[in-house]
This record gives sequence, C-alpha cells and structure tokens, in this order.
Amino acid sequence: MSNGQSDLAALLCSKLCHDLLSPVGAMNNGLELLADETDPEMQKRCLDLLADSARSAADKLKFFRLAFGAAGGFGNEVDPEEARVVITPLVTGDGRTELAWEIPSGMLPKRAVKILLNLVLIANDAMVRGGNLSVGAENRGEEQEIVIRATGPKLVLDPAIRAALDGSLPRDDVDSRTAPAWMVRDLASEAGGMVQLAEPDSEQLIVGALIKQ
Repeated sequence: MSNGQSDLAALLCSKLCHDLLSPVGAMNNGLELLADETDPEMQKRCLDLLADSARSAADKLKFFRLAFGAAGGFGNEVDPEEARVVITPLVTGDGRTELAWEIPSGMLPKRAVKILLNLVLIANDAMVRGGNLSVGAENRGEEQEIVIRATGPKLVLDPAIRAALDGSLPRDDVDSRTAPAWMVRDLASEAGGMVQLAEPDSEQLIVGALIKQ
C-alpha cells in the first residue's frame, strides 16, 4: 500500500464486497427461480432462500459497519453488547460453531471494539470445520486486554494474515484478505499496544491485543 489510510479503506471495502457477494448472489438466484416457478412448495423454498440470504447480508453489513466503519451513532466508547449482537450471527449462523462470551458489562473504547471484531473475523475464518470460539476482554486499569481463543478439529490461519498481525508482512503486500489483520495491528500500535499471537496449532488459535486505555 502506498497511500496509507486511503488504501487500507479501499482494501477493507473490497473485503466487504467480497463477503457480501455470496448472500446477494443467492438473493438474485432466488428471485430468478421464483419468477419462473409455479409449484407452491418450490415457491416457498425460494422465499425461504430469499429470507435467509437477506438476513445473512444484513448481519454482515451490521458487523462490517462496526468493524470497519466510523460506527456513527457511537461515542468514544461502545457497549460490548453491541459487539456481541453483530458477532453472534456471524459465528453461529452455520450451526457449526459455538460462541462463548466472556466480556463483563461496562463500556469499551471504540478502538478496542474494532480490534475485537476484526480478531473475531480472522479467528472465525480460520475455523474450517467449526468448533468453539471464546471472546474475552479484561480491563487492567490503564490497559485493555482482548483475547480470542478458537478451538476446533481443523484450524488454518493464512501465513500472510499471521504476518500482517505480527508485523512481518511488507506494507506493499497487504491486500483485501490481509487488510483486517493489518488494521488490527495499526489500531493496537496507535494506542501504544501490541498484538499477541500464539504459536501455530492445528486445533487451537489464540490471538489478542493489549492496548493503552
């Protein structure tokens, strides 16, 4: 990337569009099938497909709005319940992954919430066959710690994403796939903190961040 934040924003937009292609494409297919279908049972199936796809697209937009966007409507702090609401359908929607929410009540800095959401996105994508995803945060006075733990039968973290998290990926090599990880590292560094990443493991992934309040 050569133009800093503007390039990062463009890459995040590309990531958002890529992830929305599937549900929006399914909606288009459903409408085409519905237009030609006369059987009541098949019409019902088409409508179910449209409803599921519309719900999936809406869930992803809500998630990306808070994870990537300016999160209009929120101040400098965000209720973690807002994060849980957008994370739950993303993680549990396919029925293969269970979510454990281990964040106490109380407001979190917006920066911390964005880091948390993007780490959840990364960990969830790494859970090829589902499993269990634990999301935790702890206030340590002047520091805020975020920890995401994923366990499952097959975990695959793209080496380029790992490199973006640990800072070894060259800036010019950042693309839409690695942009969320790069954003996490940027946000943590700007807050005088760091990204924490455990050694690779095929059945467990632990990633987190420590930032100044």
